[in-house]
Amino acid sequence: MTYVVTVDVHLPKGTPEMDPLQRAGAVALIKDGFDSVEAVEGPDCVEVDLLDSLVAVYPGGAILKAVVDASALEVAEDAVRCVIEELLERSEVLADWQIERCEVALHPKLAQESLDAADGPDAPPADPAARKTRHSEHPPTEGVEAEYDAEAEAEEARQQMLGLAGELRSFPPVMFGVLDEDGEEADESEDGFSISLENARLAAGALVWATDVLVDQLFEDVHTLTEEDIAVAECEGPLWHLEDLPARYALQYDGLFARRFLVTVVAMTTRFTGGSFQRLSCVAEELALRLLLNEAHVTLETFGLLDDGVSAALEAFAENVYEDMDHVWLYDDAMDGIDEGPVGETLRVAPMGFKAWFTPFDRGRHVHPYAADEPEAAAA
Repeated sequence: MTYVVTVDVHLPKGTPEMDPLQRAGAVALIKDGFDSVEAVEGPDCVEVDLLDSLVAVYPGGAILKAVVDASALEVAEDAVRCVIEELLERSEVLADWQIERCEVALHPKLAQESLDAADGPDAPPADPAARKTRHSEHPPTEGVEAEYDAEAEAEEARQQMLGLAGELRSFPPVMFGVLDEDGEEADESEDGFSISLENARLAAGALVWATDVLVDQLFEDVHTLTEEDIAVAECEGPLWHLEDLPARYALQYDGLFARRFLVTVVAMTTRFTGGSFQRLSCVAEELALRLLLNEAHVTLETFGLLDDGVSAALEAFAENVYEDMDHVWLYDDAMDGIDEGPVGETLRVAPMGFKAWFTPFDRGRHVHPYAADEPEAAAA
């Protein structure tokens, strides 16, 4: 079975962040290491084939994705961890880097298939969340049964999101509806509700958290469509996000489109976290933000953190970042073609046909060159 293993590696604490030249060198070293490996040995000498890899380096470390063919999820994770550990140890420059995460994020249907492949007395728990927890924690002391503490997990996630909030550098608290410039809690509005700075920070951190999840899962969607050489409308297996795009164009969502859309998501969220964001550039970015907001809501709800205050902060963020909500019409077949008729002209609706999704709204906006290089064969 094919798995996509995501590995987060960080610089040691106290180490200065890498400059662009150092990041380029790190990419080269890691890619060379991956290129030298075709297969690795997992637990119990089980061979695992390395099919593909992706390396993304940022100032504080790197995110690596390895596509492997393995008999079970645990085998894939353990084998990739061994490869990364050896790769880092072999390099004098990377030797001190630390692995923070090495795991497979599975769609529920695929998680069950992986579970079915790992039987016997030592098979992991049937619940995917419990299974993930078991492999991310140290084994309990012999004779002591570990208990799941939902409140503790929620508080840990909350603190992590609050810590991530500062990475969303392009958006001050006012973009999330906080009216007090000093960071104090705003006075109640006429309806008796206000958005606090903490609500804004939690919403911002959830967006950063969701960015990692969205990119990770879109990478898997790309792999699925490319491997099977099909479009979303023809895919019988589970997809994470691409099937949530407007259904009227589902036959157009093939492997090439998926790669272009993934690059668009990465380019957009890089501007979010890098502090350079000004406006959404194209229809594809509007749809990408819709998916990101959905993932942020799901993440918060998963940990029981989606209360009215955080919901309001995310809603305010969406209202401030979107210039209009015309893209919502793509989900309504009754509005198909409105951008090409007199109504669209009167309302100044930007072109929304499929062939225009990666076209900048105006000359002052830019789309990543890979995404903007639209094939002539694409149809509206």
